Amino acid sequence: MPSLILNALTCIPLIQKDDDLGNILGLALDENQITLEDGDVLILTQKIISKAEGRIVDLETVIPSPEALRLADETQKDPRLVELILQESTQVLRSRPGLIIVEHKLGFVSANAGIDRSNVAGMGAEKVLLLPENPDQSANRLRDYFKKNHGIDLGILIIDSHGRAWRNGTVGISIGFSGLPGIVDLRGESDLFDYKLQATEVAAVDELAAGASLLMGQAAEGLPVIHARGFPYPLRDGSFSELPRERARDLFK
Repeated sequence: MPSLILNALTCIPLIQKDDDLGNILGLALDENQITLEDGDVLILTQKIISKAEGRIVDLETVIPSPEALRLADETQKDPRLVELILQESTQVLRSRPGLIIVEHKLGFVSANAGIDRSNVAGMGAEKVLLLPENPDQSANRLRDYFKKNHGIDLGILIIDSHGRAWRNGTVGISIGFSGLPGIVDLRGESDLFDYKLQATEVAAVDELAAGASLLMGQAAEGLPVIHARGFPYPLRDGSFSELPRERARDLFK
């Protein structure tokens, strides 16, 4: 039977702005005695992508707008942080003290526009980390690096931890990828009893993201990269645009 094997890469250093992630990943794969094969997938937390791309903002440089001041007063949040949340979003969907839910300009719904303070404290108490500006492009660059330098065609998946409506807790989801199917359409396939599936479309990259997130952890684990072998669907060119539901079909927006 086919099997999916996930391995967390050790020996990943703390990432700094302008670090060569492709080279760092190559060295880590060697250290972990993993030889890449076509069809493998590397799953990376957005945090190391954002750090390498310099998406760090010093709150001392942020001047809140009147709207940010108003929303900060309602939510009891730092108005400078609220200003960044507004800059990273297309609209505020919900808010309460301590929390702002927005539609991010990348297309997904998230708390506080995905802006993070965890595991960035070493850069200064007033520093926060924004999501990558274009995660699909970030994934494409890494995929191209491995094609050029290793002769391997693999998938690259960038993930983040998000909450979900009506459920407690966070789960890993995809925010950008290259060389992977975002959605796998199983409509028309037969089940065990020869029933033709009518509506089954699998968010395959989100399922893989959730599994990888279990190994990465959420605190001091220091495991921001997962190597996956045995992804059960054929690889293809894909992009994050496959995942957000069109507004006309979204009953909740």
